[in-house]
Amino acid sequence: MNEILDVQLMPSEELSERDRARLLAPKLKALADEHRLTMVLLLAESPRTVKELQEATGLTQPLVSHHLALLREQELVSATARGRANVYALCCDQLAGPVRLLATLAALTPEGAQACCPPEKTDR
Repeated sequence: MNEILDVQLMPSEELSERDRARLLAPKLKALADEHRLTMVLLLAESPRTVKELQEATGLTQPLVSHHLALLREQELVSATARGRANVYALCCDQLAGPVRLLATLAALTPEGAQACCPPEKTDR
């Protein structure tokens, strides 16, 4: 754990590819869950409360809160108090674009198909 903390304190240009991967892996692991990724895609559209995320995903309030806690732990989302509720948002606007692109690729939409490598042709 201390090794990761030491790496996080280094200037980014001094990080090796292995160090970058070590820092990125937990964040990608948090995004690897379908429910958390759905919430991140919803938050890429606009900030939302737990109730709004609950209604959009069909998950229970405790489950939404559990997933948000894991996303907050990885500093992918932030919470701002608004009255008696918290409003959740992506940690930064720069995260929305790559997450949407990954979702497009995964969905194999026409845009995703163009961005992916085409299947190799066989001479049969």
